[in-house]
Amino acid sequence: MQLNNDEIRRYSRHLILPEVGMAGQKKICSTSVLCIGAGGLGSPIAMYLAAAGIGKIGVLDFDTVDFSNLQRQIIHGTEDVGRPKTDSAKETINSINPNVEVIIHKTRISSENAIEIISQYDIVVDGTDNFPTRYLTNDACVLLKKANVYGSIFRFEGQASVFAPHLGGPCYRCLYPEPPPPGMVPSCAEGGVLGVLPGIIGCIQATEILKLALGKGSSLTGRLLLFNALDMKFRELKLRRDPQCPLCGENPSITHLIDYEQFCGISAEPASTAQNPDEVTVQEMKKAMDDPKLGIKVIDVRDPDEYQIAHVAGVPLFPLNLLPQRFTELDPNQILYVHCKVGKRSLKAVEFLKQQGFKYAKSVKGGIDAWSDEIDHNVPKY
Repeated sequence: MQLNNDEIRRYSRHLILPEVGMAGQKKICSTSVLCIGAGGLGSPIAMYLAAAGIGKIGVLDFDTVDFSNLQRQIIHGTEDVGRPKTDSAKETINSINPNVEVIIHKTRISSENAIEIISQYDIVVDGTDNFPTRYLTNDACVLLKKANVYGSIFRFEGQASVFAPHLGGPCYRCLYPEPPPPGMVPSCAEGGVLGVLPGIIGCIQATEILKLALGKGSSLTGRLLLFNALDMKFRELKLRRDPQCPLCGENPSITHLIDYEQFCGISAEPASTAQNPDEVTVQEMKKAMDDPKLGIKVIDVRDPDEYQIAHVAGVPLFPLNLLPQRFTELDPNQILYVHCKVGKRSLKAVEFLKQQGFKYAKSVKGGIDAWSDEIDHNVPKY
């Protein structure tokens, strides 16, 4: 391929780098990258890869832009709220560099389509936020001998690596042989994330991709880079390939993609619409609050910071982490409705309370989000 005059001007700061030059820029322009996820990590990755001149960028995402995304997902703007993330991302990428071919995959990656999609690209970058997709991405990349540029973020901390057994390094399973129990690791929606953090980790991932495309430098293969934004410190852990790894070890037992929801202990959504006997609706919660004669007490088990953002008037706060110390303040013979943000932590609270003899504890399905949607729109969603 040849660079035209406009491209030479665009990439001039690359071209004058001895490690890149004309030959290196041509390598960058002929490289294809699949970005799995167009969110916090995918945003800076895709934007910087486009600016650098990566020839083909695939953007895979099935979600739409939400207001809560805008604090960190910089590839989307306020006017994009409600639009598919793939459409918004393609528009932004093309505005940065119209020479880039953008392929959108408006779908959820799965065991059925991963091999077909990933095989079309040279490098894969993992910008996902859940364990089933991380294991799926890892396994597909190992089977196809594709480099998997990994990153993850949570609150103020992030990590990055390159998983590529075909290049002599370990895979994601070597680092995390088993997924954590379901619900053990809160999502960003539950735990929060510093808005600039995905920009830092995403830029590290984009740097690794460019180095792989150029064949230059020392990659993060065999290393896990850890970053703490509060302390502004980086640490590095050496990673070794596990000879017992079921995927990339000496005697692999995984030779095809599996059911990753099942592997991570996540049950499929029940076909039945029957309500969980441990749950009540926000309408039932409202009825309990409107009629004190019913003798039903409602409590909130979110964190104090969340309570300050939004709460239902008259509902006392009993943070979940303090419940073991404070449950004695409650009457075990009273009907108790417990709510949180979306209904997950309240189910944990109900399970704990029942172990303490609270026979009539119920979780409010959908939590304060459902209250805002269905009962009182003046209660903000976060």
